[in-house]
Amino acid sequence: MGSDSEAEKSAQKEKEKKKLLALAPIAKPLAGKKLNKRIFKLVRRAAGHKCLKRGVKEVVKSIRRGNKGLCIIAGNISPIDVITHVPILCEESDIPYIYVPSKEDLANAGATKRPTCCVLVLTKPTKGELAHEEQEKLKSDYDQVVSDVSELASSMF
Repeated sequence: MGSDSEAEKSAQKEKEKKKLLALAPIAKPLAGKKLNKRIFKLVRRAAGHKCLKRGVKEVVKSIRRGNKGLCIIAGNISPIDVITHVPILCEESDIPYIYVPSKEDLANAGATKRPTCCVLVLTKPTKGELAHEEQEKLKSDYDQVVSDVSELASSMF
């Protein structure tokens, strides 16, 4: 049994290496393992409460309309020209953004089967209202991730 778990671990490490090799050169700030887990948890919760915009077209439209949130961009997009304008839009609108290594993982967290280039996590749903306690949970997770992202971004520049 010990060899099985070791083989699984080595296969998982190999998978992680492949994800990091496929990263685009502009994928900075890139989330670490711990922040990645928190981000995907936040995306899952936001998708459940309909507080998520998926895909480049929806995200850009939402940013231009003035919606605020956290932009999460996949780092392994090819061709890279598809997403190069998104960080610029985010910076102009004072929206924090971060890259994650895999578009497939981002799609799984966002409750879609299709790989997703980027998502925008909103603090409140576009239609309807959330229960107060659900709103508070989402807001606390959101605030924690945003503080980690801004800390990572400030250490870069």
